Amino acid sequence: MKSIDIMIEEHENIRKMSNVMRKYCYKVMTNEDIDYDDFYKIIDFIRNYSDGHHHAKEEDILFKTLGEQVPKLANNGAITGMLIEHDLSRLYVSNLEKALNDYKKGDDEARLDIIANSISYTDLLNRHIEKENTALYKFANNLLPEDIKDKIDEQCAQIDLTAEEKGTQEKYLGFITELKQKIK
Repeated sequence: MKSIDIMIEEHENIRKMSNVMRKYCYKVMTNEDIDYDDFYKIIDFIRNYSDGHHHAKEEDILFKTLGEQVPKLANNGAITGMLIEHDLSRLYVSNLEKALNDYKKGDDEARLDIIANSISYTDLLNRHIEKENTALYKFANNLLPEDIKDKIDEQCAQIDLTAEEKGTQEKYLGFITELKQKIK
C-alpha cells in the first residue's frame, strides 16, 4: 500500500526529530547553553506533523478501516493499544509544554520535567513506531482486500495533497534540518 509506505517514511522523519529531542535533553542535562524556544518548534512539529498530519491518517483512516474490516484487531486490543499510545504521547507533549513555560518563568527545576517528558515521549514513540511498522501495517497489507486498500490510499493521498498545498511537509521537515544543525 502506497499510503503505508508514506507513513513509514513519516515515521523516519518522526524518529529524526526524536533524535534531535534527545540531543537537546542532553544539553539541558549538562546545563549547556541552548535556545529553549527550540523546544516549542519541536512541540509544533509533534502536534502538527506527527499528530495532526500523520496520526490523523492512522487514526481516522487506517486504524478505523482496519478495525471495521478485521474486528479481531480492534477487539483484541492491537488498535486500541496504538490509540492509547497516541494519547500518552499527547500527554507527554502537554507536560513538556508546561515544563517549558515553568522554566521560562524562572523555575530552574522544571528542566527535570523538560527532560523527563521529552525522553518519555521519544522512548514511547520509538517503540510505538516499531510496532506499527512491523505488525499493524503488515496486518493491513496482508488482511485487507485490495479495494479497501485502494480506498485507504485514496483518502490518505487527499490528506497528503492538502498538507502539501499548505506547505506542511516543507515546514516541518525544515524544522528537522534547522534543529539538527543547531544542536551539533
